[in-house]
Amino acid sequence: MSEPRISVVVPNYNHEQYLARCVNALLNQSVPPHEIIIVDDASTDRSLDVLREYASRSSIIRVYSNEVNLGVNATINRGMALATGDYLLFAAADDEVRPGIFSSAMRMLREYPQAGLVSGVCEWRDEAKGLSWYVGGKMPREECYLTPREMVALGRNDRLAICNQNAVFRKSALVEAGGWRADLRWFSDWFGGYVVGFRYGMCHVPEVLSTYYLYPTSYYNSVESEGMRREAMLRLLEHLESPACADVAPSIAQSGILGSFGWPMLRIVYSEPSHRLFRSAAFLRGTLRRSAERVGRRFFPNWLARLCLKVFYKSSGP
Repeated sequence: MSEPRISVVVPNYNHEQYLARCVNALLNQSVPPHEIIIVDDASTDRSLDVLREYASRSSIIRVYSNEVNLGVNATINRGMALATGDYLLFAAADDEVRPGIFSSAMRMLREYPQAGLVSGVCEWRDEAKGLSWYVGGKMPREECYLTPREMVALGRNDRLAICNQNAVFRKSALVEAGGWRADLRWFSDWFGGYVVGFRYGMCHVPEVLSTYYLYPTSYYNSVESEGMRREAMLRLLEHLESPACADVAPSIAQSGILGSFGWPMLRIVYSEPSHRLFRSAAFLRGTLRRSAERVGRRFFPNWLARLCLKVFYKSSGP
């Protein structure tokens, strides 16, 4: 088998102040990626100047610029189309990968070429509240390949997590799933990750491979109407209920992983008989867990929020 070639796709919009941290982390690896494709989404700051300076110093960096602002999902899909590697990592311009991410991914992909993706643990840092926690910390403690059936079992026990902040996807599998679907907005990476994972299985590395920085201005926190988020969730269910996802929808339903969307998804799933496939005890448990975690993190004082995070995640804080 030939060596896995990993292309990194970095979408950027006005993240000039974070680019050095992001790009340096990608370059300072014992095993480098095949290429780093950075697509600037018509930034109005000095992002392009910073990126072109990096490209002039590293032959593996390629910089592209959208003529007009297209949005994050369209920008990612453009980068995906430009990538020449067999595997893809999508790195946010304001986040940071950890040392060893490419060596770990390549080691697992060589051993388990049937896997649709490999991911590790991700440290989340809420910069506004000074909180941090680890997503994926309840996954198996040893490196492993997980079949879809084993993923379902982990989901039923509230232990399943695909960390898209450090996930390396088999490109053909992600393209087959539709890439990053623009109509799903905030949930496009969730859809791509779990459809690929439940279709081909996944590899897990029990190490922290990335840091996700949660700022008030982050896309994750973007202020949108409740109706727009509800519409994106409805679209997600429509995709899962379509013939194209008939092979993975039962596993997603059995795992209860849709509970990670909390109460908004619960209301949608129980609003129409057509969504009854996704109703399960695991889904209800996941909904309660996610809702309690979000309430604790957002509204409790920090000392109490940290206690809540210790219940739901392996957490730490200053």
